[in-house]
Parts: sequence; C-alpha cells; structure tokens
Amino acid sequence: MKRIYLLRHAKSSWDEAGLDDFQRPLNPRGRKAAKAMGKYLKQHGIRPNLILCSAAARTRATYDILEPRLEGVPVSFEDRLYEATRGDLLHRLQALDGHLHSVLLIGHNPGLEKLALGLSAGNGDAEAVKRLEQKYPTGTLAVLETNVPHWPELDAGTCRLLDFIRPRDLDADDED
Repeated sequence: MKRIYLLRHAKSSWDEAGLDDFQRPLNPRGRKAAKAMGKYLKQHGIRPNLILCSAAARTRATYDILEPRLEGVPVSFEDRLYEATRGDLLHRLQALDGHLHSVLLIGHNPGLEKLALGLSAGNGDAEAVKRLEQKYPTGTLAVLETNVPHWPELDAGTCRLLDFIRPRDLDADDED
C-alpha cells in the first residue's frame, strides 16, 4: 500500500497590492490553520517518506509551520509545482523513487483538487468524497491510498480517498 497526502497551502494574504502571486505570504488565519494541521499530522502519526513542496512563498510558509511536527522528513522545494496542472502533478508522483511508500505534496489549486478527484474517481469514504467534490479549501488535506506496486502505475481511479480534513474540522484553538 502507498499513501499520498495532498495538502493545499494555507490561506494567503492579499494585503500587499502589486505583489507577485508567487511571493504572497500566509495571512493570520492561514498560519493558525497550518498550526492546527501540523498538530493533526503529529496526533495521527502522519510522517511521509518525502515532502514535495511548491517553491511559492505561501506553500513554503505552510511547510515551515508544519515542519516541527514532521520530525525531519526530507523535503524537495520545486518551482514546477507552482501552477502545476493535474497532469504535471501526476507525472511528478509517477517519478517518485520506488522505495518510497508515502509522500506529502504541498501545492495549489486547481491542480491539486483535480489530481485528488482524478486519482480517487469517487472511490473511498463516502463523506470524504462528498466534501472533496464540493470544494478543496485552503489548508485542506486529502489522504489517498493505492494498491499500485510502482509509482509509474499511478493513474486516474487507482486510489481510494480515505479522508479529507479541512481546517474548520480541526480545533485550531487547542495548540500545545
């Protein structure tokens, strides 16, 4: 079994007019949501073999908040994950090293949402699928599982959506 964790970056700030989209930081709500997601990852023992993170400021900031809860998981910051399409993201996952059993991809919509929808193709936990089909909010984590033995075999419909955790599902006020 392989696990894929797809995390949309936390809420970004639009306060600075004229700032390039790639450089937009997180806003206070985004930082709070990322802290809550970090706590969730730790509490649920989610520790992927590798983290793939868009090099954009808001995805890096999301990672920076999560990092203390991930206990040294290797990370690759990649420019090509910014504005990546569903196909781009799928190709990146298909290129993963065979020894990896799990990956956390921190990225952007619409590519991330389309990837989750395509990989799961409506398969998995009914409530999670319903939430995914409605909207993929910022700071949300999709948890997918696949039986494909090799990453290059990953394709549409080869995964089951196990969970879909939105920031509003977490208790962001209870931080330790």
